[in-house]
Amino acid sequence: MTDVVDSDELLRRIQRARACAAQEERAWRARGERLGREGPKDPAEARDAEIRTVAYGVVLRVLDEILTPGKHATPGDTAVKGSAD
Repeated sequence: MTDVVDSDELLRRIQRARACAAQEERAWRARGERLGREGPKDPAEARDAEIRTVAYGVVLRVLDEILTPGKHATPGDTAVKGSAD
């Protein structure tokens, strides 16, 4: 992992990671919805799908914030731009 990459390559890598996370989120959401329609045959499987959907959603938010800062800012945010926490 000592490769040196320029900013364009880094941006492409982040965009690919975001696309992958979005695809995974859609797949897990669809799986969870399917499990919900079929009934609770295996509650652990349904819970796993729910957790993974949320996890990939969080990854998407983080990558979106890297790609487009402020995209997910909420009116009640107390964080000050430029401050170090």
